[in-house]
Amino acid sequence: MSDIAIRVENLSKLYRIGERKTYKNLRDTLSDVLSSPFRIIRSALKKSDNNEKSKDNYIWALKNVSFEVKQGEVIGIIGRNGAGKSTLLKILSRITKPTEGRAEVYGRVGSLLEVGTGFHPELTGRENIYLNGAILGMKKKEIDKKFNEIVAFAEIEKFIDTPVKFYSSGMYIRLAFSVAAHLEPDILLVDEVLAVGDAAFQKKCLGKMGEVSKEGRTVLFVSHNMGMITSLCPRAILLEEGKIVADGPASEVVVKYYNRGRHAPHIADFTKVNRRIGDHLATLLEARVEDMNGNAVYEIDIRQPFKVKMRYELHEKVPREPYPNFHFFDGRGEYVFVASGGNFINSSGREPGIYEAECVIPGYFLNNGIYFIGLALTFTHSGTHVSFYEKDALSISVKDPIEETLDDIRHNYAGPIPGPVRPKLDWRIEKLS
Repeated sequence: MSDIAIRVENLSKLYRIGERKTYKNLRDTLSDVLSSPFRIIRSALKKSDNNEKSKDNYIWALKNVSFEVKQGEVIGIIGRNGAGKSTLLKILSRITKPTEGRAEVYGRVGSLLEVGTGFHPELTGRENIYLNGAILGMKKKEIDKKFNEIVAFAEIEKFIDTPVKFYSSGMYIRLAFSVAAHLEPDILLVDEVLAVGDAAFQKKCLGKMGEVSKEGRTVLFVSHNMGMITSLCPRAILLEEGKIVADGPASEVVVKYYNRGRHAPHIADFTKVNRRIGDHLATLLEARVEDMNGNAVYEIDIRQPFKVKMRYELHEKVPREPYPNFHFFDGRGEYVFVASGGNFINSSGREPGIYEAECVIPGYFLNNGIYFIGLALTFTHSGTHVSFYEKDALSISVKDPIEETLDDIRHNYAGPIPGPVRPKLDWRIEKLS
């Protein structure tokens, strides 16, 4: 028996954009009939022009997408807005048909797409639970066993017999996710609607999806939250303009997502972007990651220190020195630390001009992995004011060369060490008796 849960081959979806045709009255219809011979002649004479114009009215949401998903895999689908993520899930959910290619899905599918999909607004929460279970092919006795668990997870006991059209978006999503996760589909498709819920419920949903994956069910998860993607999904697929541009380990694909379109992830020239990063007080100009010899680096040995540099311009004199700050995030999007610099005490202010801020990150501080660096400049002379904050402006890969040497910090241990930081600290161990 095959272990494939989803097989997608040369999948493409073409959408028509722009103005749709409207209904015509009798006069318009008769006019079209009488003028049709002339229109046929004109269209033949201008066939090539019309073909070119018609191309502008369509867009490929997906183009030649192919991949396979094994049973029990948890895969993140990432990409910018308009990349084709939601279209892919709609095709796999059988909500829309592909224009070309095919998608084979083996097993019962539970889908949680945009708000409003899958529930009948006139039915109560209770009735929709049983309706969704019936659509999945479940018997009433099976749904009965799961009913209390579904309602408790969604936290809507008081409103279970209220038509869902009166639910808030948060209530709707809580119930929709609970139904999709608890009615035991073989494949769970989740779009980024979880962003509607509060932080506590998002965490609850992630825990449930983790349980679902451990039970051997397949999960496809669309999200803009890279922390969720890397913590939940071992594998990720990156879509760009309807095409797959990366498919592999989630941490590596997330790095490609962040750095897509950049010349280099460790060098950034913000004077060449199509927007001004900053305000009337200051603007961000350039930034880079360097080794201690001044060479721009994307990868650094865990034992070696490195520098983060930021160049910015002050546009007017300020009575108190602003302070630059670098925000470090790990590959999951979680904060590691914030480094701030500047003379905050006895500052006489700063004159207009171009400044460069530099921070040294010591060796044996960050753990093995990918880190993203946000750049900010903060003023405090009139309250707290942030002129710019460019998240994920730079990235650095910290490598632990365990294949070369097992130094004293590992004590001949070659396995992974958890946590975003791994400082080499001073220890004292002595025999007391």
